[in-house]
Amino acid sequence: MNAENNFMGWENPGSALITGSSSGIGAEFARQLAQQGFNLILVARRKEKLDALSKTLQEKYSNDVEVLVADLSNISDNKQVISRINEIENLDILINNAGFGILDNFLQIERMKHVEMINVHFTSPVMLCHATIPGMVRRKRGVIINTSSIFAINKDSSLIMYTTTKSAVAIFSELLKVKVKGTGIFVQALCPGFTYTEFHDTDAMSGFQRSLYKAEQWMKAEEVVSLSLDAVKSKSVIFIPGEINLVEGKNLRKKKLKKYLNCEWL
Repeated sequence: MNAENNFMGWENPGSALITGSSSGIGAEFARQLAQQGFNLILVARRKEKLDALSKTLQEKYSNDVEVLVADLSNISDNKQVISRINEIENLDILINNAGFGILDNFLQIERMKHVEMINVHFTSPVMLCHATIPGMVRRKRGVIINTSSIFAINKDSSLIMYTTTKSAVAIFSELLKVKVKGTGIFVQALCPGFTYTEFHDTDAMSGFQRSLYKAEQWMKAEEVVSLSLDAVKSKSVIFIPGEINLVEGKNLRKKKLKKYLNCEWL
């Protein structure tokens, strides 16, 4: 494949490992990267959805697409993914996208559900980054995209663990970029706002009403992923896709800073 046909301009695109790739943003990353010539390792819990996506992508683009069923809330499953990472000689891209939400009060949520969220949103990205980076350093190229959330910017006390774990992912990504400076590795914390996916359709998000939010606040997964890939080489690690999300994030940060400092001139 010609270098100009993939978002990094690389000759001989290698493999991309994507967690949470059975639907939504993760599945869209798989589609767009397959179109650009990358082979794929798709990681998620739902084998039937992974198999269907894998079949579609292989038939359409003739890529090698591997399915790896794993529940990343379990440390043992993360270790299985790491074992596979250690076998891949050309892992160019790691996308830590697995995630879920719970629409309930902090104390009403079972304690272990909080632990599972920490493992999926934060522990897993840390473990997989730690396993992936040495190979990228040796090859002097790589891309790591850790899916955070607009809630890492616009803190929401009604979603304590979601906001906390996604904030941790953003901070981790920022500091990770400092550590890999000069190695040829690019790091991004993708912070999408409301996106049309299955995220809000789970039992844990029962009661969520899309109609309460303006249509312009919502983005399609295709657009989020396309903008994310286009922004990988930008100086900022934190990437907020969508103009309305970017503007609202900036305005909210200004309001919070003004309240904190009590300075009307800000």
